Amino acid sequence: MWILPLVGYLGSIVGFCFLTLAIASGLYYLSELVEEHTVIAKRLLTKLIYSIIGLQLILWLVDGFPFGLTLMGVVSHVIYLGNMRRFPFVRLTDPLFIVSCVLVLVNHYFWFQHFSEAQQRSYSRLSSMYDQPDVPSFTEIASYFGLCVWLIPFALFVSLSASDNVLPTIGTEQPSRNDGKNKRQGMVKVIVDNVLSAIGEVTRLAGWKKPEDRF
Repeated sequence: MWILPLVGYLGSIVGFCFLTLAIASGLYYLSELVEEHTVIAKRLLTKLIYSIIGLQLILWLVDGFPFGLTLMGVVSHVIYLGNMRRFPFVRLTDPLFIVSCVLVLVNHYFWFQHFSEAQQRSYSRLSSMYDQPDVPSFTEIASYFGLCVWLIPFALFVSLSASDNVLPTIGTEQPSRNDGKNKRQGMVKVIVDNVLSAIGEVTRLAGWKKPEDRF
């Protein structure tokens, strides 16, 4: 068969493009919701951080998760909590924000290393092919990563704003005028708008789109 594999590759590419657009649209909508309900979003994120810290401590006490990695996860979420002091305003050069971004990668690496080594040790102890390895399933590992490693950084990325033009609230450094022109925008909206603008500029330079046409 020659044509069917090509159809499979084409379908995979189209499906990936639609999935990417769906995720971008969902993040854009969530960012708008946070802009409209900032107080509720801050309260929800704060409670969510405390809940995940409690969950990590329970996993350490009951399921015997490693103390060092658990402590690193708890400290990371305490640092994530520090980003809430000026929520939803954030400066990309803020040391606390930079440390939070680094901790996301560090947590992912060490927890991935932990589960990989646990699986290797469990499979090496099997005496026969009929023995069942005592390791977490893929669903359990994915759920832990989704809730305890990625959820809060992902929620902060969607919720935080990248513009300096914020309304005067507690914790802001420079209140600005609400004249209808300067408006706080979420980081996701800024990124999506910049990507669309870049694509529109490329298509205009390539002659595929007239300057007066909207992308």
